[in-house]
Amino acid sequence: MDYKDWAKVDLSTLPDVRTELPGPMSREYHGRASRYMKGYSSQVKLFPVVFESGKGCVLTDVDGNRYIDFSSGIYVTGLGHCHPKISEAVARYANQLMNCHDFTTPIKMELLEKLVSITKGDLNGVQFYDSGTTAVEAALRCARAATGKMEFISFWRDFHGKTMGSVSLAIVDKTQGIRAPGFFLAPRPNCYRCPFKMQQETCNCYCADFLESMITNETSGQLAGIVLEPIQGWGGSVIPPDGFMQKLRKLCDKLGCLLIADEVLTCMGRTGKMFAMEHWDTIPDITTLGKGFGNGFPVTAMCVSDKYKESIEKISASSSYGGNPMACAAALASIEVIEEEQLCERSAHLGDLALKRMSEMMGRHKILGDARGKGCLLALELVKDRATKEPFEEAGRMVYQKAFARGLAWVPAGHILRLSPPIIMEDDMLLKGFDIIEEAIVETEKHFGIS
Repeated sequence: MDYKDWAKVDLSTLPDVRTELPGPMSREYHGRASRYMKGYSSQVKLFPVVFESGKGCVLTDVDGNRYIDFSSGIYVTGLGHCHPKISEAVARYANQLMNCHDFTTPIKMELLEKLVSITKGDLNGVQFYDSGTTAVEAALRCARAATGKMEFISFWRDFHGKTMGSVSLAIVDKTQGIRAPGFFLAPRPNCYRCPFKMQQETCNCYCADFLESMITNETSGQLAGIVLEPIQGWGGSVIPPDGFMQKLRKLCDKLGCLLIADEVLTCMGRTGKMFAMEHWDTIPDITTLGKGFGNGFPVTAMCVSDKYKESIEKISASSSYGGNPMACAAALASIEVIEEEQLCERSAHLGDLALKRMSEMMGRHKILGDARGKGCLLALELVKDRATKEPFEEAGRMVYQKAFARGLAWVPAGHILRLSPPIIMEDDMLLKGFDIIEEAIVETEKHFGIS
């Protein structure tokens, strides 16, 4: 069946804002839910709209307002909401076989073969899970089993999940207690905000060289792995400099530790490649997949190099929901859609278009300090002064809320505007989304007296 035009929409009808936002029914529903639900994300707290349906790149709330989606459900629905091929695949197995623990099923076998065929190198040891956090935890256990070592290095502001091990890979909030023993944080390569105050043109990836020194001086010689997001997601689409990944690969080989790429956010075409590590022709020893892997259905994976895959047998790797038939059907259909509709190429094209537009916006707006991204993983960074690069948190919140009130559903991150439109988006819809963002920036500049 040809699904090519399933998500097309008359752009002249979007956004369609019929009420004050959030609308009256949104306010009522959220108020009722929040009596019981606690721990909402920042995007909900800043704009508590209640969504009812979605199709393609369009979201509809309970008041009938329609939004252009620039969040993909927090980087998840990269192939659009309710892609018919994926919905049909899930529905089939919802009526056929929902769960049989980790027994092999025909659909799981098909997914395994397809997944191994699209990964680079020899990442042919696989286990399935139901959340990115669970896949990351499995990767840590697998690295320890493979190396016989216990310690890990990760990077400032990378995000790996919300359980004990994955939280210990990130900056720990004081309310959460101390980081687990054996976990160390290194400065994240960030050429816009270099932690070493160096210039990219002359630093020769000093951040990688520093890492080796840090391992020598801070760890006990029991390094099992180095873990990172290839491109930072939650931290604001931070891209490492060319050469860093290659140096990191060589360092891991030298030290006899594993390179673990957490691609939960960056996989499945999000960055213009099927996997973000492809941008640097670097193959990790373990990679984790999620979010866009099932286009919204909770399915994730850990893929391990052939050299270490037998270590999976040592870690009690299976889970109650991982690899259930519905999940496997969603993931397989998602991969097929990406291939059939050439969506990696589409994502790369949208990224080029977005970067051009963001560059033009920087020429018009002093509060924009940096514009960056690959594919449909993008960010605009707001600053009070370009020279000092002081973060402009208040402006970030205001731009987010004003754009949302105009019908753009997206993700806040303080002074960083995070953009993750579905990779199926048409050019004119992408540009209309940027029109809305720029209108919100203009209003915000007026509010703060910036000309």
